[in-house]
Amino acid sequence: MREKDREEYLKKLGLYRAEGGLPPEPRKNSDRRKENKGPPDGRERRKGDRRKTRSAIGRERYLDMVVRERTLFAQQGFTRSAEQLLSASGAGSEVEVTAGGRDSATGDQLRALLPVQSWLPLSVHLIGLEKGILTIAPLHELTDRQSENLKSSAIRTGFKVEKIETELWDRSELLKTLHEVHDLSADRCEKTLASWLYDIDNGLLLNQFQRDMMAEALQMRASDIHLVQDNAPDAPNWIKYRIDGDLVPIHLLPSDAMARLTTLLKRDAGLNFGDRTTPKDGRFGFIWQGRQVDVRVAAGPQAQDGEKLTLRLLDRAALKNFEELFGRYPDVAEHLTHMLAPEIKGGGGLILMSGPTGSGKSTTLYACVLEIDRRRRHVLSIEDPIEYEMRYATQWQVSQNVGAGREFADLIRAAMRHDPDYIIIGEMRDMPTVETALKAAESGHTVISTIHADTALQTLERLRSFMPAARERSSTYTLAQQIRAILNQRLVKTLCHSCSTRSAAKDVLSIDEMEQLSLQPDEVVGVHNASGCDLCNRTGILGRALLLEALLVDTVTSKRDVIFNALLHNVNDIIHQEGVKYMPRRQGVCDLVKDGLLDPKIALVMIDE
Repeated sequence: MREKDREEYLKKLGLYRAEGGLPPEPRKNSDRRKENKGPPDGRERRKGDRRKTRSAIGRERYLDMVVRERTLFAQQGFTRSAEQLLSASGAGSEVEVTAGGRDSATGDQLRALLPVQSWLPLSVHLIGLEKGILTIAPLHELTDRQSENLKSSAIRTGFKVEKIETELWDRSELLKTLHEVHDLSADRCEKTLASWLYDIDNGLLLNQFQRDMMAEALQMRASDIHLVQDNAPDAPNWIKYRIDGDLVPIHLLPSDAMARLTTLLKRDAGLNFGDRTTPKDGRFGFIWQGRQVDVRVAAGPQAQDGEKLTLRLLDRAALKNFEELFGRYPDVAEHLTHMLAPEIKGGGGLILMSGPTGSGKSTTLYACVLEIDRRRRHVLSIEDPIEYEMRYATQWQVSQNVGAGREFADLIRAAMRHDPDYIIIGEMRDMPTVETALKAAESGHTVISTIHADTALQTLERLRSFMPAARERSSTYTLAQQIRAILNQRLVKTLCHSCSTRSAAKDVLSIDEMEQLSLQPDEVVGVHNASGCDLCNRTGILGRALLLEALLVDTVTSKRDVIFNALLHNVNDIIHQEGVKYMPRRQGVCDLVKDGLLDPKIALVMIDE
């Protein structure tokens, strides 16, 4: 690419200085007519920490690759903006989560979370939120009242918005963008369903309802769609969305209509829609609000002659990044960052995410992968199935190799011949996988994986349960030498930012309860509003937060005999050893209460459990 073209791309991204090339600080969205005000003063620079610096570096890391990819894509006839490619690589904007909400977000994240009625009628393109400044590109100039309403809606949703800035766009370019990202399908879902049920054999209306249903689920922040097709005359055929961990019945269909819908979904996923007795898996994708959303389809039998379909919606805009997940856990973030740094090579080690099903282990796993400098390090993942595609990483899917007799352990052994720096294992589920993963870590690879366990210490016990009796002692020794971090996690429902009430701790808790939660009498806490509001669908709950129990091991290998002995005799002794840092779940519960995200009464129940 010519140097002049590269400079234009860099200027458009806000990452170019004529006198010094790329700046170290992240881009700030602003009016394109404004001058560059230069770097921040010394006091502002001192406020930033190392994580913010890494976030800025993350955007610059893949810039040259993105510029060259964008040119190649343009030559092939399809357009991808540099921002889209940077976002797909995981190099998102800097995110800081405070008690007042998050002050940074991409345009996709804003469109996914803000109520559509607050921005769609205004004909504005949501560009992004950075450091409390919401940047938009309006087709028509907004009135003061319209701007205030948009700002108020963003604040109610949980964003920290101090002001709104407009960015001037070419009118034809803006109209094209608005056409691509403004999707009304979620709002017309009920109307489409009524029209289709009136003319059930109309294939066009069936296809339209399928798309509207998935758009509605995404707009309601659903992670899964459950469909039950049962031919029994008295059996209900519900479409349910899983929202914030709960299944919510949304649409009720006749059995013949549900049969047509499930057949269409299976066909799109590449499944044999005539077979209702064999469990099957497939996937397909569709475009919503200008971005690709993948849908993973699992089909299985239901009752006598019915079928159950579960759709997992994989929307990259809803995928949390490293800073969002660990912003409340700086010690964990620093420990993991050191393990994932490109300067660390050859030390090996094992990082585990544990917890029950649906606790967000895969999300945390992907966040860690996106934190790795995949330009300088080879990341190879082995998954079953692949959920999100990661740019600049090698991804193998186990199910594609089952016919050849390939399982997790076989692929791990094969992976070590491909010169990986990091090996990502979707799940530790059997003895061969655990043994092979330990060997990979022992040979100098950093291994990151997930496992089902209730606590951080139980994670170690569960690993030992997979070890064969003949080699239990040697495998336990390898585990003691290679374990670096265990993150046991839960997802906790958080209070709606808009309708939750604020009260002093002394007004809602007794003295003993305040001591349990480490609260001062005058500290302000959030209280659940059971009536809710329109933003949270009258539930009083909006979103979920990560709750961690962490075991971080910094002990040098020469002093790990005490960890080995603790694993053999009493695993609870590990948290008292030198170089081991243990963070109980109780600490995270108290922090969520202090930030107004968790009702103190619910927190007390969680602490007791």
